[in-house]
Amino acid sequence: MPTISQKGLTSNNLKLIAIIAMTIDHLTCVIFPNYPTNPLILLLHIIGRLTAPIMWFFVAEGYYYTHDLKKYLQRLFLFSIVSHFAYNFAFGIPFVPFQTTVFNQTSVLWPLAWGLVALAISQSTDPRLKQWVKTLLIIAICALTFCSDWSSIATMAIMYIGNHRGNFKKQMQSMLLLVAMYATVYFFFINKVYGILQMFVALSIPLLKQYNGRQGDWKGMKWFFYAYYPLHLFVCGIIRILLYGNVGVMIGG
Repeated sequence: MPTISQKGLTSNNLKLIAIIAMTIDHLTCVIFPNYPTNPLILLLHIIGRLTAPIMWFFVAEGYYYTHDLKKYLQRLFLFSIVSHFAYNFAFGIPFVPFQTTVFNQTSVLWPLAWGLVALAISQSTDPRLKQWVKTLLIIAICALTFCSDWSSIATMAIMYIGNHRGNFKKQMQSMLLLVAMYATVYFFFINKVYGILQMFVALSIPLLKQYNGRQGDWKGMKWFFYAYYPLHLFVCGIIRILLYGNVGVMIGG
């Protein structure tokens, strides 16, 4: 468990970094579509790799801090449904899944919500949930989230980060191993350069290490993030249409 300290970065600080990095990444996707390899564009996407690990980390942290897991899950699933339409509109992906491919059919909030479920299952002490039942349920969750942004890797990352809470080294090792699997699939099936680029999630590790266990003074960050995520994607979708018309700009579209 992180040591509470006045120094370092609060969860609000880290979430703000994630929001800025995410915005840069998504705007770059719609303004410069179809995986260009210009060094400056790659740099902007590298900045974007900061976002996902911060999101995974704080969903796992939220599991331990929430007073009502059911409401937390309801909130995540609600926003995953709203964000499905915002995400697909942003990048020109059909709202009905699997018309084009199995990749990027919905937003990262879908595996974030299911990652919280997987963490709760793995941590459950209910005697009816034998280990083999837990394993089967988690495999089923991975299948459900495979088609989303960051795929089932996001789900597994949340579960492992949560299960290794208190051991930052193991949390980050697990995350990097999972992302390496994702990067390998990306390399062979989507784009080689952007497959390698996924490994720049490692840049988030020094930032997460600075987490001081405090939320920060502003209590509205979680609601701001939930509202900002679909809203900024909606703006991205408008920019995409103004620049290129109603065409897809990334895998899935």
